[in-house]
Amino acid sequence: MTRREFAACSFVGSVPFFHRRQVELAGIRFNVRRGGPGSRRYLHIHGDEPTAREVLNIHMEMYPGIAYLVESQTRNVTLDGLQIDPNRLFSRAGAEQSLRDQNAGVAPEKFAPALLFLDRHREDLIRHLEPKDGNLLFAIHNNREYSVTEEIAQSDGASIKEPHRPREFFLCTEAEDFAILRQSPYNVVFQNRKPTADDGSLSRLAVKRGFRYVNLECGLGQFEAQLERVRWLEDHLK
Repeated sequence: MTRREFAACSFVGSVPFFHRRQVELAGIRFNVRRGGPGSRRYLHIHGDEPTAREVLNIHMEMYPGIAYLVESQTRNVTLDGLQIDPNRLFSRAGAEQSLRDQNAGVAPEKFAPALLFLDRHREDLIRHLEPKDGNLLFAIHNNREYSVTEEIAQSDGASIKEPHRPREFFLCTEAEDFAILRQSPYNVVFQNRKPTADDGSLSRLAVKRGFRYVNLECGLGQFEAQLERVRWLEDHLK
């Protein structure tokens, strides 16, 4: 921020004098987009899902809330020289399993510093992402093969309106949100079971802590389909 920009912001009472556009949380760098006042949170956590990133950037030009977009072009991020899936570090068990999966040939004792670092900084990441005032954390993903058929067996409810489009679906963790989303013309699954095995994902964390969470999956490159579904949720889920 230049001196002139700082001075200008200081005289505009309705504009905070400083908002960080980038932030590092639990060793991961995020670009931060603010779409105006609002406690809804948005997340793009896998760097190799560019359609979701583009959709979220466009969405934040029109809707309030705070979006965190990972500053990466790859699915994994590097932590203490090791690869880890950023959507598997929301518990120690999930982080340890991801480190094992993504770092073949590395001795398990080499994971200890990274796990200790996450134990110290995980809550700061969660504090930024967890929605306030009963609002929603909305994560946006792309996939290449993953489909809703893989989630139905472990779900508490499902509404499959587009069986011909299994790669496009919502996953939600609150019954009230499912009741609304199932009225949409899209595929939706509802998962609120307490996890027997914690994979470190945000959906498991949301169930454990009891905050509202929705994930939208769309095939990579399905820009119009993803933007359409994002807008439907925004217009119907308050």
